[in-house]
Amino acid sequence: MVEISRDEGRRTFGADPRAYHQARPEYPPEVFEILVHRCGLRPGLATLEIGPGTGLATRHLLRLGAYPLILVEPDPRLAEFLTGHLELARRNVDLRVETFEHAPLPRRAFGLVCAASSFHWLDEIVALEKVGEILHPGGWWAVWWNSYGDPRRPDAFREATQEVFRDLDNSPASGYDGRPPFALDHDRRVERIRSVGAFTEIRSETFRRRVLFTSAELRALYATFAPLARQPPDDRSKRLDLLARIADEQFGGRVEREVLTPLYTAQRSGTSGGE
Repeated sequence: MVEISRDEGRRTFGADPRAYHQARPEYPPEVFEILVHRCGLRPGLATLEIGPGTGLATRHLLRLGAYPLILVEPDPRLAEFLTGHLELARRNVDLRVETFEHAPLPRRAFGLVCAASSFHWLDEIVALEKVGEILHPGGWWAVWWNSYGDPRRPDAFREATQEVFRDLDNSPASGYDGRPPFALDHDRRVERIRSVGAFTEIRSETFRRRVLFTSAELRALYATFAPLARQPPDDRSKRLDLLARIADEQFGGRVEREVLTPLYTAQRSGTSGGE
């Protein structure tokens, strides 16, 4: 098995944006409470979101008053869905269809830069350095994911469905060399943030919840995971049918999964008067 390239991964999720949007669970409210109370999200805060996808996090940024809001989304199909779904033109949101690494963005312009379930598709150090450049001193970086199952705990459904993922390539979200998955590798993520030398007040925390999925909901959710989404339609359907059959026959068609949401926040060092 090899790792799916970042360029390919960025093009994986736009094939059926509506299905992606409907299948992916919401992020827990604690994330947005922290954006408000720790990171200063409020009406009039200049904000940038990296890889908004179908807008699962974007709509909460809008609800909480982020403005001006710039969205950088590399997939034009996702950008088109996002524009219609959230009526971005009416809301005067600046949506840029390009990669974050290559997007021309003003220095020290933002009070908040964030990414939800997208940051593993970027070159981490390059992206963090750019985040440090575009945040004004005292501004905040926040990045989070939804992760399905805790690799440190027994997971009957994960064990039962290993065959579904046999011979599939890994995404950058996977863990390697005995390390946890990207989102749950707290030591590595904090070390990388610290290594660019632009941040202070670095914190990581994880929110846990139990979510009950029907076999149909699991089939739809797993269809959005990169290793399956990029497969030829016939192979993908066979694997998803197998997954749904396992859920039906071994778990009675209803599977309770632990959903973890790791959140990392860091404040741009320096003060508004200079560094």
